[in-house]
Amino acid sequence: WKDRRMWPTVVPILGVTFCAASQAFFWVNFRLPFGAVFAALGLLIGEWINRYVNFWGWTYFPISLVFPSALIVPAIWL
Repeated sequence: WKDRRMWPTVVPILGVTFCAASQAFFWVNFRLPFGAVFAALGLLIGEWINRYVNFWGWTYFPISLVFPSALIVPAIWL
């Protein structure tokens, strides 16, 4: 899944999937309307930790796809 051709498809799909699942969980169990934002922030913090520590997992994603404006704004809309 780290192939360069997969970047435009993996990040939006994972961003929507994790954000929607956490939004549904937080809304059903706690009636909190910001579960998607927590999930997007978690994904971004994990990405930045990986870049800082030089782990190999997420560090090859282009910064334009994992910049906060690419994940936080859709999470707020969700």
